Amino acid sequence: MASANMEIPHSQLSDEALRAIIEEFISREGSEYGLIEYSFEEKVSHVIKQLERGEVVVTFDAVSETCNLMPSR
Repeated sequence: MASANMEIPHSQLSDEALRAIIEEFISREGSEYGLIEYSFEEKVSHVIKQLERGEVVVTFDAVSETCNLMPSR
């Protein structure tokens, strides 16, 4: 079965929608940053910078109707 994921340019999302996707991702992933503890706001900032650098992309899965963050290919 073909993948139903499509990439959504983060710049086309409202600030509120993008932040909700990032917050949900961080909460779900339980991101481990090693020896340094980062606040939730710092984690959000890190993800935004990764999106801006093109290291991470927003994807939408049409089957489950959910968004996710994935490393860019």
